[in-house]
Amino acid sequence: MPNKTTSYLTVWDDTVTGKDLIISLAVSTPLALGGFIFTPWPAPLPLIVGLCGALLGFAVNAVCLRPKRRLDIEGEA
Repeated sequence: MPNKTTSYLTVWDDTVTGKDLIISLAVSTPLALGGFIFTPWPAPLPLIVGLCGALLGFAVNAVCLRPKRRLDIEGEA
């Protein structure tokens, strides 16, 4: 059975796979920008809906994609 190696990326001191990063961007960006761009114009409403879209994207990504952390504990063998 061949060993499956996955390359990891470090983004803001968190370790992720490229696939998970692309999926999270594909989920969060349309929600945040869609909420901002397609909301009618009375001034604070697009900002509020865009931020709610970003929070919704964060929640979806937090539930669907688990972090890939590597823990290095010093002093233990």
